[in-house]
Amino acid sequence: MNATHSFSVWAPGRDRVRLRTGGADRDMARGERGWWHPEPGTAAVPGTDYAYLLDDDPTPLPDPRSLWQPSGVHGPSRVYDHAAFEWTDGGWTGRALAGSVLYELHVGTFTAEGTFDAARTRLDHLADLGVDMVEVMPVNAFDGVHGWGYDGVLWGAVHQRYGGPDAFKRFVDACHARGLGVLLDVVYNHLGPSGCYLPRFGPYLHGANAWGPALNLDGPGSDEVRRYVIDNALGWLRDFHLDGLRLDAVHALVDRRATHLLTELSAEADALAARVRRPLSLIAESDLNDPAMVTAREAGGHGMTAQWADDLHHGLHAALTGERQGYYADFATPQALPVTLRRVFLHAGTWSSFRGRHHGAPVDTRVIPGSRFLCYLQNHDQVGNRAAGDRLSATVTPGLLACGAALMLCSPYTPMLFMGEEWAAGTPWCYFASFTDPGLADAVRNGRRREFAAHGWGSTEVPDPMAGSTRDRSVLCWEERDREPHRSVLRLYRDLIAARRAHPDLADPRLDRFAVAADADGRWLVLHRGRLRVVVNLRSLASAGPLDRPGREIVLASREAELTADGVRLPAESFAIVAT
Repeated sequence: MNATHSFSVWAPGRDRVRLRTGGADRDMARGERGWWHPEPGTAAVPGTDYAYLLDDDPTPLPDPRSLWQPSGVHGPSRVYDHAAFEWTDGGWTGRALAGSVLYELHVGTFTAEGTFDAARTRLDHLADLGVDMVEVMPVNAFDGVHGWGYDGVLWGAVHQRYGGPDAFKRFVDACHARGLGVLLDVVYNHLGPSGCYLPRFGPYLHGANAWGPALNLDGPGSDEVRRYVIDNALGWLRDFHLDGLRLDAVHALVDRRATHLLTELSAEADALAARVRRPLSLIAESDLNDPAMVTAREAGGHGMTAQWADDLHHGLHAALTGERQGYYADFATPQALPVTLRRVFLHAGTWSSFRGRHHGAPVDTRVIPGSRFLCYLQNHDQVGNRAAGDRLSATVTPGLLACGAALMLCSPYTPMLFMGEEWAAGTPWCYFASFTDPGLADAVRNGRRREFAAHGWGSTEVPDPMAGSTRDRSVLCWEERDREPHRSVLRLYRDLIAARRAHPDLADPRLDRFAVAADADGRWLVLHRGRLRVVVNLRSLASAGPLDRPGREIVLASREAELTADGVRLPAESFAIVAT
């Protein structure tokens, strides 16, 4: 953006549009395709507040393409100049997703202050841990002070409570200085329930999904709506120097056009990557279990760089915790974990009892690499959507946590940690929001309790999502890292990530060179990783098992492991990486 800002807004169904700025209202003129423009020469310098008035409605509305909302989502927009920020990352050449370890964090609870500037003070911890890329949960403007960010309504404006746009840029700049790439979680499948003024401007919405009003991606007027999404995505990547985006719940994007929005966005992102000369990643969250999501556009797919793989999580979670409710029921069999580890999707054209139908399609492991699928023990959904927001460390022994970490970090998939996981954080991570409308707050509070009651949790087990204390108890306690057992868990995570870097076999994403051997009970597993064997004993007793070739040395073990004549002996709930 130049030093002065020229105003324009899409409002195709309106008869009159006015621009409010500098204490005055100015009529705008209708242009092509429903775009309105002020009279020639109308501009403003950065820092100027402005809003739009539609027809004879006296309510000033923020700009749908706002870059700055210092007074919240109901207040005026403020002119922001991207060119004014002084970047120091001119030597940054980017970070490829393949081979990387990701770290998901929520700015509002990563530190007690809940700001980008406070988060920057913890980046050395991430660099020392050995992660490669930070995946930041949504930072777009939403109503209230605290929230997860998935109820955003102004997708281009950084939430002011986090520090606004300059603070986000300082965070990205600091990450790049430490060799850390930055991914941003963006939400295009719905808009939040408070401050959603887009329908007043034009046909942005059509229908609804489980989370709220859905976008009009294929109906009349959808050309500009699609451009709204693509311009927003490219703006984050280009203007904030991001290394990629995580696209929330893309299965809820209803698009019946011949070229799906995701395919179009993938092509645009590739073109931008060529211009900025660094890789740009698009990671989809999808419930479809459809390998077309990560298949190249040239082969008829959407061309996403990767996707979250919930089946991998569910297999790991069920094996470690023994939970069998809800969607974990299908993962209760002894072979569910080894099968999922081997082929990514348990539901690959097979019966899903949770859905009551057949689901998914198989991954061609001969051509699709494992790096296109994210593997995680925990993430914001799988922790925060539990009634009490309890982490694995609340119910799983340190030994099993170590086993889970080894399976994740030594697999051919792209591993992702959830903030605090690396030291088995004792703090929960709950669902919380802070809507200013009392009626909406009550609806969310009561809806949350009903939802969990249907899954067997009592209402007293569900923290009040609107209480400030619920957010506060979800903030990481960094002092835990210096106390046992947290200190030992942190050391183990560092050692595993270091081993993944030191031994290329552990990061090899080729699924056609990956094998999983398992006993009949599914509690003794061996991952074949080139000349390395990752042996995991999930049993509560010490066990021994054979290897397909003699072991030469133990590269890393969570407890005292012993090579035998034909294999390895492991203590209960432990793992070992064996060189053969």
